Amino acid sequence: MAGRAGAATGRPPLTERRRAETRMEIAEEAVRLFVARGVAAVTAEDIASASGVSTRTLWRYFRSKEECVRPLLTTGLEVLTEHLRDWRGEGSLAEAILSLKPADGMGPRARTLRDLVRLCRDEPGLRAVWLEAHYDAEAAFAALIADRTDRPAGDLAVRMEAGMLNTALRVGVEDWALRSGPVAALSLARTITGVLRMAAHVIETEPPLPAGTAHGAGAEAP
Repeated sequence: MAGRAGAATGRPPLTERRRAETRMEIAEEAVRLFVARGVAAVTAEDIASASGVSTRTLWRYFRSKEECVRPLLTTGLEVLTEHLRDWRGEGSLAEAILSLKPADGMGPRARTLRDLVRLCRDEPGLRAVWLEAHYDAEAAFAALIADRTDRPAGDLAVRMEAGMLNTALRVGVEDWALRSGPVAALSLARTITGVLRMAAHVIETEPPLPAGTAHGAGAEAP
């Protein structure tokens, strides 16, 4: 009964949701320990113990102690990906992007994300995870844009649009996390709304590429 009800609403199965919750709990504990002790002083065993899981379970979810933070870095990217995938409007890609309304508020998870993004600035291992998350997201955005606009995923214009959207999100979150002074009070939701508006404007007004350049590396030079 419960399984059928979950499927009807499009929610993932209970085991999948519990797995995602466990991964997020590990991510939050990892950041807490990294902030308190420094990344170099924290072991995978420390993170597992603080999260209430075995080290074996931690290694089943993550390839390194630094990768433990990935769920915090990908949540917003996954929300936008799912939004674009599920959007049923008939308008443009820009309208689809602008129809996303990020949740507001500065709860504990947002504060943890801020701490993490600040750590990424000085910790190469964490910065690599942050950049990898965006690299993967860009490919997902390109696939969705291609599907929505009936163009190949390898089309140069599609890849540029995906890259602009992806970069806008990364720079926006970094700017929010690193702010100080009065502007630091601007919420993450308002920041994301602003960068999505800028990205949508660029995508909507970008002129089409000349013939022969729209398919990336395969295009021949004139």
